[in-house]
Amino acid sequence: MKHISLITLALLLFAACGNRPAETAAPQAEEQTTKVIHLTKADFITKVFNYETATEWKYLGDKPAVIDFYAIWCGPCKVMSPILDELSVQYADSIYFYKIDVDKEQELSAAFGIRSIPTLFFIPLSGTPQVLEGALPKEDVVKMIQQIQ
Repeated sequence: MKHISLITLALLLFAACGNRPAETAAPQAEEQTTKVIHLTKADFITKVFNYETATEWKYLGDKPAVIDFYAIWCGPCKVMSPILDELSVQYADSIYFYKIDVDKEQELSAAFGIRSIPTLFFIPLSGTPQVLEGALPKEDVVKMIQQIQ
């Protein structure tokens, strides 16, 4: 019985760690070392693509982009976050790295048919984006970045 109580306590502690409020989820130092830009729908329409008026894809940026559709509670998204943070610094001069919180930007997520997270859009200056779902190894993300440069 004592063994079961310890397991129950451990499960409760683990669940509580995963459900921290968003404002305490990331330390301040992490924000200072990343070049990732968080987008709202309004930002997306002016910086990436105005899907409300355009009938064909036309990227509005001046350098290629990677967009991460994510949620703060998503385990695979948490795996991708440090990879994208690191790459955003490494490629800061040549690639924009954007993040879109699917819970906060539900209309934007629905407009692009986001059904699984993380979903990454790799956007070249011309042509259509390439879309990959799920957590990817860093090497695969780098290969995709090299394809859009």
